Amino acid sequence: MANSASAHIPPLSFYNSLSKEKEVFEPLNPPFVGMYVCGPTVYNEPHIGNARPAIFFDVVARYLRYLGYRVRYVRNITDVGHLLGDTNEGEDRISRQARLDQLEPMEIVHKYTHAYHQVMDALGVLRPSIEPTATGHIVEQIALVQQIIDAGLAYESHGSVYFDVRKYSENENYGELSGRVIDELLAQTRELDGQEEKRFSADFALWKKASPEHLMRWPSPWGEGFPGWHLECTVMSTKYLGQTFDIHGGGMDLQFPHHECEIAQAKAAHKGQAPVKYWLHNNMITINGQKMSKSLGNFITIPQLLNGDHETLSRPYSPMTVRFFILQAHYRSTLDFSDASLEAAAKGYKKLINGLRILKKMEYPSNADTTAIDPKAEAQIHQFCDNTLRGMNNDLNTALAIGQLFNLNKKINAFYNNPDSITSISKDAFERMKLLYISFVEDILGLQEEKPKDSEALIEAMLQLYKQAKELKDYEKVDEIRGFFKQNQLIIKDLKHLIDWAYEE
Repeated sequence: MANSASAHIPPLSFYNSLSKEKEVFEPLNPPFVGMYVCGPTVYNEPHIGNARPAIFFDVVARYLRYLGYRVRYVRNITDVGHLLGDTNEGEDRISRQARLDQLEPMEIVHKYTHAYHQVMDALGVLRPSIEPTATGHIVEQIALVQQIIDAGLAYESHGSVYFDVRKYSENENYGELSGRVIDELLAQTRELDGQEEKRFSADFALWKKASPEHLMRWPSPWGEGFPGWHLECTVMSTKYLGQTFDIHGGGMDLQFPHHECEIAQAKAAHKGQAPVKYWLHNNMITINGQKMSKSLGNFITIPQLLNGDHETLSRPYSPMTVRFFILQAHYRSTLDFSDASLEAAAKGYKKLINGLRILKKMEYPSNADTTAIDPKAEAQIHQFCDNTLRGMNNDLNTALAIGQLFNLNKKINAFYNNPDSITSISKDAFERMKLLYISFVEDILGLQEEKPKDSEALIEAMLQLYKQAKELKDYEKVDEIRGFFKQNQLIIKDLKHLIDWAYEE
């Protein structure tokens, strides 16, 4: 938990996409925090774009818990209703993949949900408190549609039900999150299948009538069909977190229409009550400066990234390198993905982990001379610790926090290379540095040490052989052992007081 002595550190604040301002975080029901994040549509392998919101909002939940909040984190699985096309009017993505693969839709769902979990586990993303599915909440979705109809803000048309955007806009602002204007929506909407069923082109489907060939369908008061994509998130977020909850997150690409529709549905069903206090949106990932797209040939799945099985990659990259790469940028900035940026991230990750390894073994001397304390060095340690917290409290800026951890890392290495210098700071300052560094690297940023396959016991044995070869002046053997370490991306460190190893940065 955060050091209570640092009362001068500003409180946690977020950029709220709804108000377009940075706001101090004040949960509705402290110490409880409810957070909902839009999860994956499980019809193919998870890609690098799926990793950014999963990792960032994992860190949000971790940091809130570090601050002492009790977090209920809900992240859904979309297993029906997400249609193809920018306007969500095409074929159901899962039904289409099932037809192409000649499988049942639930086989597709099971296969790719399992793939998503495997990848997220590897990336150190903790499982959410609740992971509901759209198909598991059909009854609740039908009930919400009926509530919106009863409120006079939806209408049935040829077995489908549509949200009446114009009627809703008489009293509410459809566009309050995204800044879209109704007249502009009308001008921008092209004619699509099913448009003739609508009263207004911007009306969106709450329930869609299933065509004869549609594989996923359920009975409803309006005939056999399936829920609209936006409906599931309104239903599941409010069911598990209440009609108004603290945080709703997702990618910036979901602001419109998905999140805008979520707000409209919730307000229509709950007499104008706003569903969410703080909306947080992460920015997109580009690939070498371009939008990721299968047509451009730069579409990279996470398994390809971890295996190095893509033409844009020079080698495989470890899960923790990918995690560090995503967290080294502020979540609201565009993150450009390239082989060179991953190489740099691998070095940065190893720097932090090398610091973690040696800091865990480091202890403050029991016979320290407190008269040798350097006030300037002491103040610097506290400043770096404070700035790490300031970075996170300033709109969850992991980039700023990581920069301060690198400053602490330099101090840790200085103490490691010269153990006598540890007494230049007090035991309290040393313990604060140690606790904060370990907590931030492991518990908040979620970066874990990726140990070599041959295990640390073998490394220690090799170090003993290296030490013996040096004592015997067998320099050929010394070079051979150094070469072995280098092949495994490790280095030997010859220090005055010991021989140690580190990850090659």
